[in-house]
Amino acid sequence: MPLSEEQVTLPARGFRIDPRHAGLAAVLCWFAFAAVAWAVETGHTSTLDRTGLLFWRGPELRPAGPAYLLEAVRDITALGGVLLRNLFALGAVAALLFLRLRREAMLFALTVASGWAVGYGLKLLVGRERPEIVPHLTHAGGASFPSGHSFNAAVVYIAMALAFAAMSGRRAVRATIIGVALAASLAIAWSRVWLGVHFPSDVLAGWLGGAAWAFSAAVLFHSPARKAAGLAPADTPAGLRDD
Repeated sequence: MPLSEEQVTLPARGFRIDPRHAGLAAVLCWFAFAAVAWAVETGHTSTLDRTGLLFWRGPELRPAGPAYLLEAVRDITALGGVLLRNLFALGAVAALLFLRLRREAMLFALTVASGWAVGYGLKLLVGRERPEIVPHLTHAGGASFPSGHSFNAAVVYIAMALAFAAMSGRRAVRATIIGVALAASLAIAWSRVWLGVHFPSDVLAGWLGGAAWAFSAAVLFHSPARKAAGLAPADTPAGLRDD
């Protein structure tokens, strides 16, 4: 017996995060980032950084636990690496365009591209050397503060969550998607300390900065993304509202 054809209705345009909520989240994250940067510059994170790097390590200063745990951490950190991070970003843009969410695709692309420049600029401002307290268990180059790995992972995965959350009209669903992205990007940030290539304050600042930019871009680039996608207020379907 042939199955009936399944009809899939694509959203003409999605919801978006309330600009006031995004703006508040951005301000809080930027404030926290500034506090961490000040603490690093004044030497107030020395104890935290040393304790965090030495936490749960064996006599040879390598992470304690079985070998497969270390490999799992390397897999986690790879999610924030240049190759996988950009592949996921490109895939997300393509998926959003297939779903006809042009505004979300443009906003996501603008956020990621500008986020790289913002993160690079912040690194140049501080220029902190990488830790030498424990062995480096993965390759890492450039300045240490803020962690570019953590910054860019937060930008890509949080901005991606904001884009795909637009597909649901239920606030609980959108909050869950964004919450998972926050947790995943935090795990990527934490993996850099585990692998010995960043101080805890580096990854904390990197994650805060990346989250701050993702939320800032949701406000700053909303109108340019609409115009670039060729959308006007009349394009909003009846009954579909932003919140």
